[in-house]
Amino acid sequence: MAPRTHVTDLGSIANVDLTELGAGKEGWLDNPILICALDTNSLAIANRYYILVLEWSNASGNASFRVKIRPNLSPIEAEYISALEWLVFDDIRVIAVGTSCGYLLIYSLGGDLIHKQLVYPGRILRLRVRGTKRDITEDTSSFEEVCVVISGIIARFDGSDLQKVLEKWYQETQNQFWNPNKDPEEVSDHSFDRIPYQLWNVNGYGSCTDAAITGVMPPPLLDLQVFIYLWYLNSAGFIVEQSSDRYYCAVTIGVDAAISAFRLSEDRSRSFVGAILSKVVPVTFSTIASFSNLVWRRQQPVKKPEPKPQPFARALPLTCLKDHPRKGEKLTLSPSGTLAAITDSLGRIMLLDTRALVVVRLWKGYRDASCLFVERLVNKESVGGREHVKNDYCLCLAIHAPRKGIVEIWQMRTGPRILTVPCPKGSKILQPTYRFGLTVAESSYKPLEVFFLNGDSGQLSRLN
Repeated sequence: MAPRTHVTDLGSIANVDLTELGAGKEGWLDNPILICALDTNSLAIANRYYILVLEWSNASGNASFRVKIRPNLSPIEAEYISALEWLVFDDIRVIAVGTSCGYLLIYSLGGDLIHKQLVYPGRILRLRVRGTKRDITEDTSSFEEVCVVISGIIARFDGSDLQKVLEKWYQETQNQFWNPNKDPEEVSDHSFDRIPYQLWNVNGYGSCTDAAITGVMPPPLLDLQVFIYLWYLNSAGFIVEQSSDRYYCAVTIGVDAAISAFRLSEDRSRSFVGAILSKVVPVTFSTIASFSNLVWRRQQPVKKPEPKPQPFARALPLTCLKDHPRKGEKLTLSPSGTLAAITDSLGRIMLLDTRALVVVRLWKGYRDASCLFVERLVNKESVGGREHVKNDYCLCLAIHAPRKGIVEIWQMRTGPRILTVPCPKGSKILQPTYRFGLTVAESSYKPLEVFFLNGDSGQLSRLN
């Protein structure tokens, strides 16, 4: 009987010339300046100054060169590429780039710059794409976002706002194709529409090296008093708009505090009085301004105010774990956001319950490890020939221990180690990005999978 294999070879990038990225040297993929992002049959690899996009077909398995993207970076600021991720909306597939100066760039697969926007001055550490898929059998809303992590700063872009910008750009591109006589104009930084986003300062427990928004959480008790007061004003005859702000839970890791948690508010007011003034003052000011316009009839056009840096919204510290000299290094979030795997400088891996904000499991002896959540098929018997559904899978954690040369699969939350797979030196574990707008259909559920990219051999494999 042939030995059972736990990986399936999908393709190879060995036939593509990647010497400018360092390919050909042993362990070249471990270079910290290289960033990899995986999508279905596509791989993006970036160094500090350009991005290479590779594609392969299931038939041949050999990768081919798609496009080379060289962003227009500022030489004065010594700007470079610091983060990379795919954005996938149905048939729209683009690449999001974060720079060391705090800019978010979005490129098409043709190498065209779709959008450029300053998030906050500072090096973007991570672009995190996440969402909870809608269930077609239940009346549940989706939660889709792109989280931009800067040292001590978290920004959140809603997935629907990004999708509108991409659809508008593709529509304008198509119209320009049918009107070739239109002269192309040079694109400037001020020609892009600004995408709305929220911004929070999470430096309450020190600077962070990684962060994630885990989901929506209930408001604090103080905001209930604001709601009651605004309701009283409306009942008294004052027309005051009720607040519909949501609150998010954010988990950060860093040098000063290994783990920190914050309650993020969409409201930029910072106190009980400020929350009331932010609702009452605009109404009063607009009434006075309308009355003055009727009296003096201003005819001079109002000058457009100059753009100012976006102010921070409220971030309330909840708790932290300070255990010197422990330092948080990497953070991985489960699909639902209820669990987070955190690696630290002491070679330990902590499993955090993000709702209770309690560490529920701890692994030791995993220095330089990286983690990804994966789903394992438990119920292998299909009833009536149907395809497997979400309930047939259980959540697991894949731990890549490069010093041991293995990948271990542990069942969540307190289950045993169910699999150990050899992983050659110089390999990375990758996972395709979240796809926006998908529903959890009973007949087409695709579980989370983990892929191995061997830099020395160029082989890309999937964990069975």
